Amino acid sequence: MSKQSIIKAYAPASIGNVSLGFDILGAALQPIDGSPLGDEVFIQEANEFSLSVSGKFAHKLPGEAKDNIVAHAYAYFNQQLKAQNREIKVAKMHLIKHLPIGSGLGSSASSIVAAFAALNAFYDNPFNQHQLLLMMGELEGQISGSIHYDNVAPCYLGGMTLMIETEQQIATQLPVFDDWYWVSCYSGLSVSTSAARKILPGDVSLSTAITFGKQLGVFVHALHQGDRQLAASMIQDVIAEPYRKSLLPDYDNCKKFALENGALAFGISGSGPTVFAVCNQLQQAQQIEQFLGSHYVKNDTGFSHICRIDTNGAQCVEGTEFGII
Repeated sequence: MSKQSIIKAYAPASIGNVSLGFDILGAALQPIDGSPLGDEVFIQEANEFSLSVSGKFAHKLPGEAKDNIVAHAYAYFNQQLKAQNREIKVAKMHLIKHLPIGSGLGSSASSIVAAFAALNAFYDNPFNQHQLLLMMGELEGQISGSIHYDNVAPCYLGGMTLMIETEQQIATQLPVFDDWYWVSCYSGLSVSTSAARKILPGDVSLSTAITFGKQLGVFVHALHQGDRQLAASMIQDVIAEPYRKSLLPDYDNCKKFALENGALAFGISGSGPTVFAVCNQLQQAQQIEQFLGSHYVKNDTGFSHICRIDTNGAQCVEGTEFGII
């Protein structure tokens, strides 16, 4: 790329766990109205490194650029290049922070994925998907306290992903129903991933483990068979929701309304406080979104979107017209 050329990368928000797949299932989101629900990273060759930020939630980020996860991604990416004796280029970067911190929408994963996708394109793709996912998971783990891919994998690959985590493959993409609507609502409050994990018990009962395994197995089978009713009936959280819902004001009331008004399922997105409802009719999705906007959103930073599953994942575009950096 020329020194004037700019790489733009977009990485969508994601639902971690999707209720029934704690730490091993995730889904990327795209609002049906086309609005951005994910972070953007721009990168351009420069004489010295710099990172600037903008966007609705930029003020929630660390004040020093060196403390920003995008700067960490830049440093980590270059370390991996040096390990392969590759030449390092200096870059200036810009992050547009569309996603709120601690929202349960994969906010840190979105920034990380967008940064690595942009960096890989900036260097003419020195790393493959598997290598990038390993790096993304490593950096995400530094924030959450443990490496798990249920946000970075769908954010990067798109669609709904099941974590495999073998030496050869991190995740696999599952079939999705393109006629399902996913209502996603962020309350405006914040729940840290580490705090949400601490509230969970260290062990689960044998009956809970059996239920968890059955639900996940049947759900994956139903997706491959195209059985919407069976798949929807499995979207229940027996691991985290019984404990985490105490962190989410009005959760039970909103879930009751959604299920009584046509939702196929209702659950906590990742660690929360974002919740999601699955619907097979737009009118029902609109009704539930309106209710959540009135009863679940707690301040002016909260929002809701009616989404589809984003099957594209992270996307990069190169051009000279971006005036952001």
